[in-house]
Amino acid sequence: MNQLEKKNKVAEAALQYIENGHIVGIGSGSTVNCFIDMLDKVKSKIEAVVSSSELTTKLVESKNIKVIELREAGKIPIYIDGADEANKFKQLIKGGGGALTREKIVAHSSSKFICMVDDSKYVRMLGKFPLPIEVIKMAQSSVAMEMIKLGGRPVLRENFITDNGNVILDIHGLEINEPIKLEELLNNIPGVVTNGIFAIRSADKLLIANEKNIDVI
Repeated sequence: MNQLEKKNKVAEAALQYIENGHIVGIGSGSTVNCFIDMLDKVKSKIEAVVSSSELTTKLVESKNIKVIELREAGKIPIYIDGADEANKFKQLIKGGGGALTREKIVAHSSSKFICMVDDSKYVRMLGKFPLPIEVIKMAQSSVAMEMIKLGGRPVLRENFITDNGNVILDIHGLEINEPIKLEELLNNIPGVVTNGIFAIRSADKLLIANEKNIDVI
C-alpha cells in the first residue's frame, strides 16, 4: 500500500466522526484534500464548514457545502485535520502547507480534534520535520537569530506568503523534547504569529493508517 492509499484510507476512517447537524472545522494539506474528496458520503450530515485556509474553502465550496466564518459558528463540535508529525501523546507538528495559524485557531475553537496521519508521520520525538513558524516580515531576522540561539537552523520559505500576509521560517535541527514548553517559548518571541507545534491544544484522537488497518490513539 503506497502513501496515497494510506491517506485515502485514514481520510475515509475520519468520516465516521461526523454526526448529523455538525458544523465541521476542516484543516488543510494532502490528507485533508483526500478527506474533502470523500465528503459527498456524509454531506447530508454537515450543516456548514469552518475552513482553515483559502484553498480548503475553495475545495469545500466545490462540493456545494456551505463555508462559514468562525464568528458565526461559535464553538465547533469537531475539527478534522492532518499533521506533518505526530507522537504517542497526540502532540503534532503542522504547517507544512503554511496554514498553521488558522489551523491552530480552529483547533482551539473545537470541542474535538481528530487528526489523520499515515504511519510515516508517526514518530517517537517531534522535530525531524522542520518546524514552521509564521512570522511578521519585519521580525524575520530577529526571530531567525532567536532560533539559532535555540540550536535550530532557520530557512525562509521561498516565494511563499501565508493567507495572513506573513512569511514562514522553517526551523531545521530542533530536538523537541518538551513540546508544550517550546510551543509557549516560541509564541512569546516578538514577531512570531504562531508556531507549528500543536501540544498545548493537541489532538483528541489520532488516526494512523498502516499497511493493514487504522490504529486509533
